[in-house]
Amino acid sequence: MTAKRIIPCLDVKDGRVVKGVNFVNLTDAGNPACVAEAYQKAGADEIVFLDITASVRGAETVAHTVSAVAERLSIPLSVGGGIRTESDATAILRAGADKVSVNTAAIRDPSLINRLADKFGRQCVVVAIDAKKQGERYRVYSQGGRREEELDALEWAKEAEMRGAGEILLTSIDRDGTNKGYECELTRAVSASAKIPVIVSGGAGNMSHFAQAFTFAQADAALAASVFHYHKIDIGELKKYLRDNGVCVRI
Repeated sequence: MTAKRIIPCLDVKDGRVVKGVNFVNLTDAGNPACVAEAYQKAGADEIVFLDITASVRGAETVAHTVSAVAERLSIPLSVGGGIRTESDATAILRAGADKVSVNTAAIRDPSLINRLADKFGRQCVVVAIDAKKQGERYRVYSQGGRREEELDALEWAKEAEMRGAGEILLTSIDRDGTNKGYECELTRAVSASAKIPVIVSGGAGNMSHFAQAFTFAQADAALAASVFHYHKIDIGELKKYLRDNGVCVRI
């Protein structure tokens, strides 16, 4: 059995880690490099760094901030926000990232996924999907959850995989920052149809939510922010809880 991964997320705005609810009402949560290093020491398996306003501002992700984070890490670092071209991705990978995450740009031009996979290998390409439930379906949103798209989340995940994505980062806008638990029904559907790893995101509030994501939803990794930023859950204690409940995690 492949070990499940615990991934803290650094939502970054103007060079600072922030956290909000339903993608709004942001509050400061620290310096990205310091926060990332602390998570590594606590036992995190990877770090995700997302510039949450880059797509809206039309600005590139700040490479020097990525470099400052990468210099302190020996675990994988995935970076997203404002990556529109192969050149953008090259700059971020040269700054020290191990993977690049694309969302809005891939929706506007799905062939971007193919080009990134061809140039860097699919292991470097993460497609982030922000979804909100509408009736019985899950609609895809872009621009940091601000714009509704005419895309079904499950179908978009399938297309992303077909085009060369190495992982799917699946975030529920409805659950983001609420601490009510992950959107397990959607995650289970995507995990069942995808041959690539699925990272679940949005809504973790206690340790049982992580267990549900791995057992019921069959996620390969679980991403969280506020429960780690505000010390509601200790990563080491979380991993022990998961092992005690039959989930294979890295020590």
